[in-house]
Amino acid sequence: MLPFSRVAIIGLGLIGSSIARAVKDAMPGVALSGFDADADVRERARALRLCDDIADSAGAAVTDADFVILCVPVGAMAAAARDIAHDLPDDAVISDVGSSKGSVVAALREALPDAAIVPAHPVAGTERSGPEAGFAALFRNRWCILTPPEGTDPLAIERVGEFWKRLGAKIETMEPAHHDRVLAVTSHLPHLIAYTIVGTASDLEEVTSSDVIKYSAGGFRDFTRIAASDPTMWRDVFLSNREAVLDMLQRFSEDLSALQRAIRWGKGDELFDLFTRTRAVRRSIVEQGQDDAREDFGRSHE
Repeated sequence: MLPFSRVAIIGLGLIGSSIARAVKDAMPGVALSGFDADADVRERARALRLCDDIADSAGAAVTDADFVILCVPVGAMAAAARDIAHDLPDDAVISDVGSSKGSVVAALREALPDAAIVPAHPVAGTERSGPEAGFAALFRNRWCILTPPEGTDPLAIERVGEFWKRLGAKIETMEPAHHDRVLAVTSHLPHLIAYTIVGTASDLEEVTSSDVIKYSAGGFRDFTRIAASDPTMWRDVFLSNREAVLDMLQRFSEDLSALQRAIRWGKGDELFDLFTRTRAVRRSIVEQGQDDAREDFGRSHE
């Protein structure tokens, strides 16, 4: 039995379009409706036949839905929820795909006080964006973290978990605040560092006569991939999860100062111990199937 029969996707970028494709592959009996605030994106989604129906308003997209997924930047979550409030069926379950959850839970509860709300975060993505960027396999063997508020109907949580399992994801449940601290260090801080390093390199371009870009080695190249992520989405993530991000940034700054001192005073043993520990972390990530152990991260060089 399908967890839901009529799914509405609000926001048809990378994640929204990937959900649409994955649902068609894994649950072809589900009726799909979609909406995006950008008229051009709606037209492209129609051309791609992402959904059975691409509506011209968020309200029209959710009228008959029993599951609504808000795939919009976290800063736009409150507005998106307000847009569907008057047309939302009483029995519909509401979810999202945002990378920070505390602010999302608050926004959805305020706009939709009587709805069954099960926020979710599929920990998957690429640096690309737009409806053409999506693909059905994006969520396979990736974690999807559910962060239901206290008192949420257990059946609603079970149905949302089953939905993501059907798309190939592994399910974990966390309190919203715990999720935000975990993601601050595993995702948000690395993005902030990448944006900073690439910005510094961009400033140095004028000094080095383009040699920074011309001779970019693997490490810098990988930072540029992260730093190419959607700017609107990440602006909203940092602002919505500011407390956890600032806490982790302070911890990172202290560790960076210690590393600076070790280099300055020639403390090779400290550097070796740190690099040994971080190498073990990398091995653990590969062993748990969260990345590719092949040379050069499995890139094709054909």
